[in-house]
Amino acid sequence: MYRIMLADDEGIVIDSFTYLLEEEFGDDVIIESGKTGRSVIELAERFRPDIAIMDIRMPGINGIDAIREIRKRNSQVVFIVASAYDKFDYAKEAINLGVMDYLNKPVEKNQFIETVKKAMEIIDRDREKRTMELETKEKLETVVPIIESGLIYNLLFQDFFKDDLVSFNKLLEIDEKYGYMIVLLFGDDQQGNQMTNAIGTSVKVQNYIRDLRDIVKGYTGGIVGPVMANKIAVFVPTEKTEFEYNERINLIETARLMVRRLNREFDIKFRAGIGTIKPLDKMVSSYNEGVDGLTMSSDSVIHADDLAIGCGYEEDYPIDTENNLIEGVRRGDLNMAINAAGQFFDWMVENYNDYDSDIKVKTLEFVIWAEHLGYSKGGKTYRFRSREDYLPYINSVKDYDELRSWFIDKISEACQNVMFRKEAQSTGIIDKAKEYIYANFKKDISLDDVSREVDISPYYFSKIFKKETGENFIEYLTNIRIEKAKELLENTDMSMKEICLEVGYSNPNYFSRSFKKNVGVTPTEYKG
Repeated sequence: MYRIMLADDEGIVIDSFTYLLEEEFGDDVIIESGKTGRSVIELAERFRPDIAIMDIRMPGINGIDAIREIRKRNSQVVFIVASAYDKFDYAKEAINLGVMDYLNKPVEKNQFIETVKKAMEIIDRDREKRTMELETKEKLETVVPIIESGLIYNLLFQDFFKDDLVSFNKLLEIDEKYGYMIVLLFGDDQQGNQMTNAIGTSVKVQNYIRDLRDIVKGYTGGIVGPVMANKIAVFVPTEKTEFEYNERINLIETARLMVRRLNREFDIKFRAGIGTIKPLDKMVSSYNEGVDGLTMSSDSVIHADDLAIGCGYEEDYPIDTENNLIEGVRRGDLNMAINAAGQFFDWMVENYNDYDSDIKVKTLEFVIWAEHLGYSKGGKTYRFRSREDYLPYINSVKDYDELRSWFIDKISEACQNVMFRKEAQSTGIIDKAKEYIYANFKKDISLDDVSREVDISPYYFSKIFKKETGENFIEYLTNIRIEKAKELLENTDMSMKEICLEVGYSNPNYFSRSFKKNVGVTPTEYKG
């Protein structure tokens, strides 16, 4: 259906154009008309035409000015000028206003109809484009929350998703290197620092999650995670490394307004705990600060800085180096751990050279903590007396170079425990998977079948399989089948159908296509 507006001061022209349009397009068009510039402008606001066929010379406001005014309120309308007034300046102005065509009266019937059809094609393309945009937006409304939930899980449970952080940031167009967490806690009511009916309200919130996301995004500009028990984590990226006092106060006040709105909209009691700004890979720390704030205070909104949550450090203390040391051991990253350990030890000697006992205590603290990570993540058996010589050695050593060497060795050993455990675990899983694939390649096996056999999730199995073998599961399985097919083609008289079934293909045509794709020739050509 196309809405067509006719603008001409001559009734006979309007009648003539109406007749031609109805004769050609019948019920596919709705036609309305006006005879003055002002009436046409008012009609356009009410009628919202798709196509406007305009005369230049009309009483009062001329056609060019009317087009200009209509265009302000309806940028999508397609204009056609049909006028006996062919002054060049008017035609040029019409073109500048985006008029599709300029017809000189009297207009020949075929030319008129073809011009209208051309306008209709433009309308159809615009409608199709709009439909596609809406479909894309609708799909994004479904997909984006999933991606955002993935990012929140990635930030909070980095042991499993650390490598994906860059991909999530790219998908969500996050360029900032820092951020903070807001923890939304909810329940039926508040009793002290606790919220009642956590399970019931978490189910209730799920019914309102889209509206809740929109409200929270409107106040914070953040990325809203999934409902986890009766908590929702909100990640807010920022370029700042810390907030000034007034910025923090404004953030708290905004959070108060958000909490009041959520309470009112959903008839659920909400509270918000706000963590401090951290690098992206330390968001779990900001999240924990938000949770701790809600635990320590009964306020509806609490910021970690107001409660001095977390540990403060003396000026110039190399906290980033300390974090890199621990993170390096935790991840089994030997270079990262050793470099950070060396930098921290050098800082201690440079700044506290005369404080021998303090340097030794800090060195021992790091070693104990690194070994704790090594035991918990490396699978090594803990023995109570495994450190019996640590204190005697620390007390007896006189040379900082010797102490530094011992320190680096212990950090390296703890880090290697983690690293080798990960590598051994991955290698064992992949070896077992390869054995299963080779024993069952004749069957219709899938990634899920193999991951179930090695008892890990399909996602994680797919990831480590590609890392260890350089191929994804399908490529690896296909290569085994093709190699076996080549062997049978070379050394047996089996038929193509028999070979096809023997190597795990139920469809001979698909087998032939797969063989040619991987080998370059068909099975028949290969057999020669």
